[in-house]
Amino acid sequence: MEVVVGRIGKPHGLRGEVTVDVRTDEPESRFAPRTALRAQPPQDSASRLTSLTVSRSRWHQGVLLVTFEEVPDRDAAEAVRGTVLHATLSPADAPKDPDEFYDHQLIGLSAYDEAGTRLGEVTTVVHGSAQDLLGIRALDGRDTLVPFVAALVPEVDVEAGRVVIADRPGLVAPFPDEKTDA
Repeated sequence: MEVVVGRIGKPHGLRGEVTVDVRTDEPESRFAPRTALRAQPPQDSASRLTSLTVSRSRWHQGVLLVTFEEVPDRDAAEAVRGTVLHATLSPADAPKDPDEFYDHQLIGLSAYDEAGTRLGEVTTVVHGSAQDLLGIRALDGRDTLVPFVAALVPEVDVEAGRVVIADRPGLVAPFPDEKTDA
C-alpha cells in the first residue's frame, strides 16, 4: 500500500534543493537519507522520473527542504516541481494508536447511523487546523462533512468496512425545515 507523503514545491538555491509540501505525520522518517520515494510528476511536466532517492533533508524556517540524488541542480529542481511523492507502507508503519487511521483506510468505508441504517460512503478526509472532517456521500448523492470526533463518529471498524455516524440530521433526508422543489 502506498501513501502520499509530500509534493515538491519550488527550488531553493542552485544545487537542486527543493521545498516539500509535507503530507505525512512522520517527515523525519519519510524523508530520511537513502529513502526511495515513488514520483508522480504532473501531467504537463517534462520530468520522466518515476523514483527519487532522498540525499538529505532539513528544516528551514518551518519549511522542509530536500535534496534528491536524481536532482543535481536548479534546472532539474524546477523540472520536478509539482511532483507528488509516495511511500510504500509496511506492516510496521501501521498507526500504533487504535484511534488513528490513514486516509486510505477511511475512504470507501460505508457510513451507518447508530440504529444500523446505511447513510452512504466516506469519500474524502479533510484535514483542518482544529479537527479533521469526513466527507460522506449520502445515498441520494449529496455530499456532507462530518467532524471526525468521537462524539459524532463513535465507531470506526476498518476490517468490517464501516463507520458509525451519530447525531447528523440531514444526512439521510433533507432537513425538516428545508423546502424542496417538487
